[in-house]
Amino acid sequence: MNKNELISAISDQSGLSKADSTRALDATLEVISKTLKKGGDVRLVGFGTFLTTKRAATEGRNPRTGQKIKIAASVQPKFRPGKGLKDTVNKK
Repeated sequence: MNKNELISAISDQSGLSKADSTRALDATLEVISKTLKKGGDVRLVGFGTFLTTKRAATEGRNPRTGQKIKIAASVQPKFRPGKGLKDTVNKK
């Protein structure tokens, strides 16, 4: 499912117009992104948690040449699914 399909599904499910659904989705994604950028996390009970983890600097190798390269430290966004989402996905 891509973003346009998600917006259509939200519109159909909620009764909102596609324009309102687009604004709502964009605002949700922006709030989640800004919260993660500040180092916070977003907990949606029953769905999951968006959080960040710190990845330490490491040394890797270029697969073509075998030359050592330095991989910089970074902050990685993560998603940890909640029990409700896991149960829904695994329901038969």
